[in-house]
Amino acid sequence: MSDLIMIRPYCRESVKTKRLNSILDISLEGYTYDIISTIEEFRELKNNKILFAISLGESGINLELYAIIKAIRLNRNCFEGCVGGIIIDGNSELFTKSVGRELAFSANLAGCTFPGKPLVEGTRSLDNYEIVAKRLDVGPLEAYMHSGKALVKHIMEFNPPKKKKPKILVLHASHFQKSNTLALWNLVKKHLNNCEITEISIRNGTVMDCIGCPYKTCRYFGESASCIYGGVIVEQVYPAIIECDALVMICPNYNDAISANLAAFINRLTALLKYSKFYKKYLFSLIVSGYSGSDIVAQQLISGLNMNKTFILPSRFAMMETANSPGSILKLDGIEVRAKEFAENILNHIYEK
Repeated sequence: MSDLIMIRPYCRESVKTKRLNSILDISLEGYTYDIISTIEEFRELKNNKILFAISLGESGINLELYAIIKAIRLNRNCFEGCVGGIIIDGNSELFTKSVGRELAFSANLAGCTFPGKPLVEGTRSLDNYEIVAKRLDVGPLEAYMHSGKALVKHIMEFNPPKKKKPKILVLHASHFQKSNTLALWNLVKKHLNNCEITEISIRNGTVMDCIGCPYKTCRYFGESASCIYGGVIVEQVYPAIIECDALVMICPNYNDAISANLAAFINRLTALLKYSKFYKKYLFSLIVSGYSGSDIVAQQLISGLNMNKTFILPSRFAMMETANSPGSILKLDGIEVRAKEFAENILNHIYEK
């Protein structure tokens, strides 16, 4: 049996695959692997290590990739028990991140878990490797290769952490009496036995957004688990993040975006990363949309907290519902059953039986 499965959708512009070939030669050195390149070859891949390797042309579109994504979305169990990572090589300065998080979202719905920072992306110029290259004292291409090799190692060595009494941190910026999303959380919470749950509200007026301090300033405060702004983020949220085993984001979708205070929280986590990485902490979310667009919010959480801030993205990390009028979430057919199933999914990931 091979060490991993590489899903590398066929690219019709073979001249644009040369750099990705070089990255993969370095990244996969020492491992055995099978390759899936076409939709005809795609199949259920339960309990495997998966590496998605994507070549994107200038348009950011790989037609074979979207055929495979279609198959993934139609088979919600095809990656059950899998652990995955993504390498995307682009031929422009755009699209690598958006394609990566769309793919991660679809695979996650089908059962794939992604460790923290599961996306390695190369834009055409490789300017996105300027900082990494300086830190490693190498050129951008060498930094890209180093990142690819580190990702594969991370996938292969991933060991999901579990605890006897896991600590769950719940963050929200909602009104208790009116919020459908908090009402949904209450349905889920009552099934989370043997967990220590902390809920923190970061409603209006309590959170300042990141202003992009100079690196040395951010590092100075971050190394003591602090931030130049202070406030509820430093006094309550930072200590709770350090202590928790899982983060649950309560995300109502009003305007096809994470709400302002929750977005500010994600931005402010940059300072805490100087003190502590989050590779052993899980990310979950409850997302309730008034109309549509829960997938957009879910992908923002994936890119912000999993791909950037290093939280584990466990399989089926988000429960997504549609409800508009206050309290209407409780009237949805089957909502109690789905809430219980989502709670069981959380426990399956974090609770050591």
